Amino acid sequence: MSGEQREELERWAQSRTLPAGDVFRARIILALADGLSYRDIERKLGASSATVALWKSRFERAGMDGLQGQHKGSRPRAATPAIQARVVRRVQQKPSDGSTHWSCRKLAQELGLSKSTVQRILRQAKLKPHRLERYLASNDPQFEQKAADIIGLYLNPPQHAAVFCVDEKSAIQALDRLDPVLPLSPGRAERHGFEYYRHGTLSLYAALNVKTGAVEGKTARRHTSAEFVDFLTRLVKKARWAREIHIVLDNLSAHKTPAVREFLEQNPKVRFHFTPTYSSWLNQVEIWFAKIERDVIARGVFASVADLSRKLMKYIRASAKSARPIRWTYTNPKSRISAAPITGTAH
Repeated sequence: MSGEQREELERWAQSRTLPAGDVFRARIILALADGLSYRDIERKLGASSATVALWKSRFERAGMDGLQGQHKGSRPRAATPAIQARVVRRVQQKPSDGSTHWSCRKLAQELGLSKSTVQRILRQAKLKPHRLERYLASNDPQFEQKAADIIGLYLNPPQHAAVFCVDEKSAIQALDRLDPVLPLSPGRAERHGFEYYRHGTLSLYAALNVKTGAVEGKTARRHTSAEFVDFLTRLVKKARWAREIHIVLDNLSAHKTPAVREFLEQNPKVRFHFTPTYSSWLNQVEIWFAKIERDVIARGVFASVADLSRKLMKYIRASAKSARPIRWTYTNPKSRISAAPITGTAH
């Protein structure tokens, strides 16, 4: 062993960045150079006699080059463009076994490829056959005009006017669990029994103030036009300071009855703005309904309909103390809708 070789081997043996195999082989050769026996090396480094003999012979034959790993590894597998096109084309077709969509394993078996290859191709092509997104397109011929009217209310409301988003959440069930609720504990989620008792249902009327984000609410046993008019009457009293009251609501039949038309005639400063068909996303109160569903209803345990009503109203009163307006934005790639002058309809 030359002085240069020893110096290089010592650098290998002390390295923290070289592969572990290179470090191990350098320590074997250095141990042999120091006069250690095979038995001593086996005890010190954990290398078998056959391993020591192998790297000794390679070092004697080729020097430092002989200590390089000689296994080239497996060839990287790359799907050809033809295979990629075949996978992409097949995944967009229905499976022949009657199922609705492909899994990676099923598609791999169909095409005679490995699951990993199929996964890699689908990931590169941004294809996700396991996912499903639903949509609902409005068929309202006046969609753009109605949407622009409502968006204009949100973005540029009239001065000295109140803007409310109104809707009902009907048939809320007062469900009581037959088994005791097991509370949250370290390492265990809260648990509810599967069986329940249904005490009844009620409806929740809500009006979200667009300017403040606060909600006015009312519960009712029945979902009728009379209850809706009563709720509107309460709302008008709350906003008696406003010169105009603009109400965004959907096209439910209970919103267009003779009783509602009579209410509008008696309250000329109230103006209705109906959302286009299948466009509840334009009504901000729907965002708040999703919140109360998560916070109160979905996991709630209610001993009676009255208990359900009490807990809903308690939540509404508590949330009003920290209410904030919804930051409404609307992005349309084609820019087909823009804020329009307020032209509220009263019918």
